[in-house]
Amino acid sequence: MFSIMASSSSSSFFVRCFPLLFFFFFSHAQAVKSPIHPRDVLPLLPRQVSWPILNSLNSAIDLLPAFVGSVSSQNHIVSWKGACFYENTAWMEFHNKSGSEFGGGTLHIKVSKAHSWTCLDLYLFATPYRVTWDYYFLSREHTLEIDKWEDRAEYEYVKDKGISIFLMQAGMLGTLEALWEVFPLFTNTGWGESANLGFLKKHMGASFESRPQPWYTNISVDDIHSGDFLVISKIRGRWGGFETLEKWVTGSYAGHSAVFLKDSEGKLWVGESGHENEKGEDIIAVIPWDEWWDLELNKDDSNPHIAVLPLHPDVRAKFNETASWEYALSGFCYDSLE
Repeated sequence: MFSIMASSSSSSFFVRCFPLLFFFFFSHAQAVKSPIHPRDVLPLLPRQVSWPILNSLNSAIDLLPAFVGSVSSQNHIVSWKGACFYENTAWMEFHNKSGSEFGGGTLHIKVSKAHSWTCLDLYLFATPYRVTWDYYFLSREHTLEIDKWEDRAEYEYVKDKGISIFLMQAGMLGTLEALWEVFPLFTNTGWGESANLGFLKKHMGASFESRPQPWYTNISVDDIHSGDFLVISKIRGRWGGFETLEKWVTGSYAGHSAVFLKDSEGKLWVGESGHENEKGEDIIAVIPWDEWWDLELNKDDSNPHIAVLPLHPDVRAKFNETASWEYALSGFCYDSLE
């Protein structure tokens, strides 16, 4: 019995002390390029050693990319320090290898001075018309090929403002660990709903209290005026996960909003973004109130929490109903924003 207890005690001591010794050793080896880095080999260690460290090092914030620069030509070179490679440069080369109307391009990225032999850097590359990613493990020049631009608009945008480069600062491992916390947010299950509520509680200190049934209240159209506000918070499924992250990043406690509009005949409508026209463009749609309410009450599986916020009488007196209708029916799409 004594020998078993001694073995258990030694094992417990190892679990507690090994991480400290591990990081202490490597903290004194940063002056030269290390064969390995602690974060790179953590997944290879026993679970009881690696998981407490990983949980303390990584969280959802590691999913936020850091903007390092944008490149638009061979003469426009940007430089930055990466999470793995400490010296990095990038430049853009335009060509027409595809023989398309506007051609394509090659993004050149040269990486060097890695802090260890086992690390890598993970990047996102974006224009308003595309998002792609790549990772780099070797110290050399890498290329990202774009066969052809989507249209003239993307071609002109890249020539003028360039392709934006974002670094995932936590690296591949940290990003995957952060995804482990975020993945449940997008599942359309009770587990996913609990994950969303837990995430908001942990990262924002926000709590959702269950109200007694019935969980909805019918409102009278006569009590609603143009300009009154609808605030929506979804906590389940694809849109629930997206809105949870949106709240966290912006500091808002609501993920979506809409506005009431009444026409000259007293019919109630809802003006809402997040809809598409026949061209696939994002527009503001004007939907009959009864249709909108039926959708949210009976067909929306994201468990939306909806609040009606009437305008203050002083503000309502200033609300320009005519201009609001003109704007809502103008065919406005998000591409109009600069």
